[in-house]
Amino acid sequence: MKVYTKTGDKGTTSLFGGTRVPKDHARIESYGTVDELNSHIGLIRDQEMNVHYKEILIEIQDRLFTVGAILATPPEKEVMKNGELRLKKLGIVETDIELLENEIDAMENELPQMTHFVLPGGHATVSYCHIARCVCRRAERLAVHLSHNEPVAEIAIKYLNRLSDYLFVLARKLSHDLDAVEVQWIPRK
Repeated sequence: MKVYTKTGDKGTTSLFGGTRVPKDHARIESYGTVDELNSHIGLIRDQEMNVHYKEILIEIQDRLFTVGAILATPPEKEVMKNGELRLKKLGIVETDIELLENEIDAMENELPQMTHFVLPGGHATVSYCHIARCVCRRAERLAVHLSHNEPVAEIAIKYLNRLSDYLFVLARKLSHDLDAVEVQWIPRK
């Protein structure tokens, strides 16, 4: 199988199920941003950190492939011609969200309470987390935007929302673990 197909040379691409759309379609922007997020999470995972965090990040990357597949499947193509669900073995479930929530709670139990906004930075790994958090928020906004015009599984949007929270707390926890300086933003008087 060749990497290049030449089918997108005129600015269109195929969604799951074969529907062709412009490359700037809201569905493409949405799952493309999830793909970008997945790459940023891979960069975080490549950093020196606790093995447990790396394992959770691998799980998150796997789930993001599923979110991308959900976003890449137009509603009219969710059921194949043979009557089976196109993504029958894929899906985001509540336990995926609970995993993120449990991880957030565990990390927060080891962190001082936040009293102000946190400025991104202090260590490269922490900064990578903040960049991924921002990309995650953009992916969430794009999925919500898409949902205004076409059905989008609510749980996929919920997962992205919780993931951005996880990435924020992971940044704080890594700041703590790496003895990085966490600078809190204090408004000028």
